[in-house]
Amino acid sequence: MPQTTNRQILLKSRPEGMPDESNFELVETPMPEIGVGQVLRRTIWLSVDPYMRGRMSEAKSYAEPAKLGQPMVGATVSQVVESNSPRFAAGDFVLGYDGWQTHAAGDAKGLRALDPALAPVSYALGVLGMPGLTAYVGLLDIGQPKSGETVVISAAAGAVGSIAGQIAKIHGCRVVGTAGSDEKCAFVTGDLGFDACINYKTDDLGAALDAACPNGIDVYFDNVGGAVLEAVLRRINVHARIPLIGLISQYNDAEPAPGPNLRPVLTNRALLRGIIVSDHAHRTPDSGLPARHVRLAPRRQDPLPRRHRHWSRKRRERLPRPVRRGEPREEDRENRGRGGVSFSREPSPYPLPEGERGLGFREVSSPLSPPGRGLG
Repeated sequence: MPQTTNRQILLKSRPEGMPDESNFELVETPMPEIGVGQVLRRTIWLSVDPYMRGRMSEAKSYAEPAKLGQPMVGATVSQVVESNSPRFAAGDFVLGYDGWQTHAAGDAKGLRALDPALAPVSYALGVLGMPGLTAYVGLLDIGQPKSGETVVISAAAGAVGSIAGQIAKIHGCRVVGTAGSDEKCAFVTGDLGFDACINYKTDDLGAALDAACPNGIDVYFDNVGGAVLEAVLRRINVHARIPLIGLISQYNDAEPAPGPNLRPVLTNRALLRGIIVSDHAHRTPDSGLPARHVRLAPRRQDPLPRRHRHWSRKRRERLPRPVRRGEPREEDRENRGRGGVSFSREPSPYPLPEGERGLGFREVSSPLSPPGRGLG
């Protein structure tokens, strides 16, 4: 006898802290009917992922919050029951986003056909779906692992971390995972082939990372944030790469954890990268000299106006408007004490060679140069 009702799990209220059953409601509704170009399908596989916790919240994020009174969102693999679309026939398998319900009806244009002869259809929610693509792009595009490097994967037994670690092994890396139980760690090293796995709940995290990563950490594939991220940051190598995939450890926090909040970095796809200027000394004029003694002179084909030459540079003030000829020299009282650079018309005691056009800067109060030494 054909099924006549649709079972749905609705988002009843928005959780504060850890979600529980009171935030959801199980209901039965009439089986949906389909119109022209639409498809009725039955859910076979439903993916439950960490990102869903963020969708339960009203906080601003990269996607709209799940709606109260509606089935909780989620990706699904379904089988077509009835079709009014030429694209699909009854019995076909499709990937959709039907959420927490046994049946769904809607336009066929939002569905992707799945071929069970190529791979198990459940893989569309794992290695051949969103988790697999996340691991692939995050590790290869941002992590950029190289053979011989050490890669650490947090939440290594999860859908994304388990794939990222295997990709890193394919690229010849030493791969170390973190997980929350000895059973998960056994799976990570035994089934997935990681070189080591740390139980962050029972092991001394710092000591375990030191033992598992004797040459430091080159890539940290971060799914969790929190204490694991803090411990890893103390052990990263120069030019390490950190794909920020998720912040699982903080998703249920009622109050923000102490320290910088990386959630905006994640949701806004922001770039955060350290810079040490000495790494770029070769990009300055006369780069054979030490970086702090390079003369700051413009290109000859682009000389500065005469009134701008031979000004001295002062630190700890912002750049004021240029002082015009004949005006008295005044301190920039408004900007006093702020960071930045300002200029005055005080002649430099280190003039440029005769016939050379340039700024002729001198450094007045800088920790970069020893007393009596100038930049030009």
